[in-house]
Amino acid sequence: MKAVISSTGLWTPENSISNEELVESFNAYVDKWNAENAEAIEAGELDALTYSNAEFIEKASGVKSRYVISKDPILDPEIMAPRIPARPNEEPSILAEIAAKAAQQALDAVGRSAEDVGAVIVACSNLQRGYPAIAVEVQSILGTSGFAFDMNVACSSATFGLETARGLIFGGQAKSVLVVNPEICTAHLNFKDRDAHFIFGDVATALLVESDDMAPTEHWEIIGSKLVTQFSNNIRNNFGFLNTAAPEDDGLHGARGRKGLTDKLFVQNGRSVFKEVVPLVAKMITHECEVNGIDPHDLKRMWLHQANLNMNVLIAKKVLGKDVEIEQAPVVLDEYANTSSAGSIIAFHKHSDDFEAGETGLICSFGAGYSAGAIFVRKVA
Repeated sequence: MKAVISSTGLWTPENSISNEELVESFNAYVDKWNAENAEAIEAGELDALTYSNAEFIEKASGVKSRYVISKDPILDPEIMAPRIPARPNEEPSILAEIAAKAAQQALDAVGRSAEDVGAVIVACSNLQRGYPAIAVEVQSILGTSGFAFDMNVACSSATFGLETARGLIFGGQAKSVLVVNPEICTAHLNFKDRDAHFIFGDVATALLVESDDMAPTEHWEIIGSKLVTQFSNNIRNNFGFLNTAAPEDDGLHGARGRKGLTDKLFVQNGRSVFKEVVPLVAKMITHECEVNGIDPHDLKRMWLHQANLNMNVLIAKKVLGKDVEIEQAPVVLDEYANTSSAGSIIAFHKHSDDFEAGETGLICSFGAGYSAGAIFVRKVA
């Protein structure tokens, strides 16, 4: 059996934060912190914090705004973090709730019943808990059959989940699989870190992957794929259940040892990531085009991971050997910011309606791990 993509779903939070709003909040925090630590700064014991800048953020990353689940607390200089109230076990968890909304949209797009789905994969960067699996909770909310499980390959979770779903279908474990990517990225972001406070947003996406003998007439054939990982500490988050087993680790690993800037949140060496990931991904795409007999210039569109505009431009240029029009590598990070594994799926969801039968495209992820995934698809109608 061949696995195809039958539909997609996208859930977007109601609230958005512009660069200007984010910078105003951050700079108010800077003034407050510098005033509180004026003596230590004067004595040379601490470095004064410096302002952020909305124009620089856009130039450096391409990000103009981001959707968030919890807006006001992030913008409060006294908090500068999302606030998502804990829920009793009898209520749906927030991650399962937004995952189910994106998944239901994917089902509705092709008139599919939840009972027709034989497996649910929740693939994302940050899982709310260890167990029970968020995917099993989504299965319960939707009423799907079969089985469900969680997986995490950071920013490549969606492409790795898509390839996993393809394997489940090929192996006869299921004929219809939901791959869902709920990403509450703002909860692992240090909004007091000038170098990173603008990077992430929140969202949930879904892919309905099915056997071609039950797929709708209009679908996406998966014609090739490649998954790659390479260990690196350049993007890391050390939060986990073992933290409580190491009380000697006080978490003071942030810039200049300030509390709140810890390695238990997102940290990265951005320059090294750019330098190392761009050639890794460009080489992977070029090689897999050759393996699958695809001329890169025949790719109508590349739906690339939405982390940094400059990175995407350079990858596309390396693959095609020329400057690329925005239509060939569409951008959604200007509106959504980096949404980890969901970014390339948002781009695919929003910028694929103009494909004609027989035209090909590439869904591509890359990020922490390092991890990278390339899924080549062809429109069938």
